[in-house]
Amino acid sequence: MKIKAAEAIVKCLEAEKVKVVFGYPGGAVLPLYEALRNSDIRHILVRQEQSAAHMASGYGRALDEVGVCIATSGPGATNLITGIATAYMDSIPLVAITGQVLSDCIGKDMFQEADIIGATQSFTKNSYLVKDAKELPRIIKEAFFIASSGRKGPVLIDIPKDVQDELIEFKYPEKVDIRGYKPTLSGNPRQIKRAVELINKSKRPIVCIGGGIRYGNATEELKKFIEKSKLPVVCSLMGVDGFPNKSPYFAGLIGSHGYNYANRAMNDSDLIIVIGARFADRSTSMMNKNNVQNIIHIDIDPAEIGKNMPAKVPIVGDAKEILNDLLEYDYDLDHNEWLYELQENRNNYLSKSLASSSLLNPKLFISKISEQMGDDGIWVADVGLNQIWAAHSFMVSGSKLFLTSGGLGTMGYSLPSSIGAKIACPNKTVISSMGDGGVQMLMSDLAVAREHNVGVKFIIFNNGKLGMVRELQKNAYGEKSYFGTDVGFNPNFMKIAEAYNIKGMKISKEDEMDNAINEMLKDDEPFILECIVDPEIPSVPRLGGKKNE
Repeated sequence: MKIKAAEAIVKCLEAEKVKVVFGYPGGAVLPLYEALRNSDIRHILVRQEQSAAHMASGYGRALDEVGVCIATSGPGATNLITGIATAYMDSIPLVAITGQVLSDCIGKDMFQEADIIGATQSFTKNSYLVKDAKELPRIIKEAFFIASSGRKGPVLIDIPKDVQDELIEFKYPEKVDIRGYKPTLSGNPRQIKRAVELINKSKRPIVCIGGGIRYGNATEELKKFIEKSKLPVVCSLMGVDGFPNKSPYFAGLIGSHGYNYANRAMNDSDLIIVIGARFADRSTSMMNKNNVQNIIHIDIDPAEIGKNMPAKVPIVGDAKEILNDLLEYDYDLDHNEWLYELQENRNNYLSKSLASSSLLNPKLFISKISEQMGDDGIWVADVGLNQIWAAHSFMVSGSKLFLTSGGLGTMGYSLPSSIGAKIACPNKTVISSMGDGGVQMLMSDLAVAREHNVGVKFIIFNNGKLGMVRELQKNAYGEKSYFGTDVGFNPNFMKIAEAYNIKGMKISKEDEMDNAINEMLKDDEPFILECIVDPEIPSVPRLGGKKNE
C-alpha cells in the first residue's frame, strides 16, 4: 500500500522514537504538518524559527538524543541558520527539516525560495535536497545516524512541497551503510601505550576535558581514571559538567575567561592530556605555546587533533572506549605537591570570588542556587558575562548538566534551549540565566513556556549594558572607549512577566537572595527573577596576590 511521502516522514520519525518536534509551519511544509496532525508526535509551536533549533538542541542535550526542528522554505529556513550553526560548533546532534518550493521551480527565485543547502553547507555534517520521494526513508535513517555518531552534529533535509505529496511504498531501512563514513571508535593500542608511558614519566601532568566527555557518555569512566591515576583536571567551557567540582582533583576552568591559576598551571605543566576538546582559541589563548612540549590529544574527530596545538601523542577514538583502555594500566606518580598547590589556589579563588557583600554578587547567587538544585538539575547559560559567572560558580555533582553556546557564542540561546530541556526532563529543575541583552533576543518564546506550563526558572542579570562587549572594549581601548554597549532602554521585565502571565520578582541586594531562591523554586511554574547587578563586575576578577594574579 502506498502512502504520501509526508506520512512516510512522520513514520520515519516515529521509527527513530522521536516524541517531540519544534517548528513553525508555512506553505512549503503543509503536507508534512497535515501528516503530523494525525500522528502521536508532539509539536511545539515556537515564536521564531531560530528558537526551534535551540529548543531542539536543549531537548536533545538533556536526553542525549537527536533533537528535531522543522521550518518552512525561505525566511523560515534562513531563520534556522543561527541555530544550526550553534549546534555544529558545539557538536550537538540535530536533524533540521525544511520545506522547499516546488521541484521544477527551484532556481527561479520563486516566492519564499532560498538555497538553504548552500547557505548551511559549511556548518552541517551533511545535507540533503530530496528530489525523489522514494529516497526519503533512506535519507532520514542516514540523517539520524550521521547526527548521532562520531563527532555529533546537525544534518539538514530540504524537501520540496511536491515531493511531500508524492505516493511511495514505505519501508524503513533496518541499518545504515554510508560509503566513506566510518567513525573511528577504538584507539590505537600503540598510541595508548605511549600515552601511559608519558603519564608515568610526568611530574606536573594535567587533564583537560571538553564537551566530548559528556557527549561521549564518558563521565563515569573519566572519574574512575582520575581516581586511579590521581591526575588533576581542568575543563574548557563546554566541559564544565564533565567532572564533579568538589573532587579534590578538580582544578577549574581554563581559557580566556577561566581561572587565572588554572591557566598558569597549563603553562607550568610538563604534560597535558586533552580529552574530548577541540583545544580551540578560547581555551588556549592564555597558554604560552612555546612552553608546551608534551600534549596527548584524544578526540573522535581526527581533524581536531593537532589543528590548534601540536600533539605529541594523537589518539583518535571515542573518549569512553579510550578511557576504558587507559584504566587497564597502572599509574605510579608522585605529584602530591602539584595537586596541593592547585587545590590551594582553587580554594583561595573560590573564597574570594564567592565573598559576601551588601550588593548582589552574581557568582555567590549562582552558587547558592546550584547547591539547591540537587544532583540532577540543568543550568542553561546564555552568552556574555552571565555565562562566565555561571561557568565559574555552577557546582557540578551527580548528573547535573551545564548547557551553553560555546563555539558560536549565540546570544539568546539560553531561553529557548532551557524550554527544550525542561520539556525533555519535566521532573528536573531547569534554570535559564541570561543578561538583559540576551533575554531580548528571543524573548517572545516566553509564550511557549506559559502555553505549555514549562516550569523553567528564568534569571535575568540586569546591568543595563552589553557587559561582555563593554569589558572587551575596556581591555582593548581603555576606560573611556565604551560605544554601542549601553542599553539605553530596557523594558520593565516585571511588566513583561505580567504580560506573559508568569510570576516574577526583582532583587538587587544580597540579603534578598535566599528569599528569592525559595520563592522561585517553591513550585514547578515558570518564573522570572530579575537581578540588578553592578555593571562594573567583571567576568574574571583580578584578585591580586601571587597565586591568583
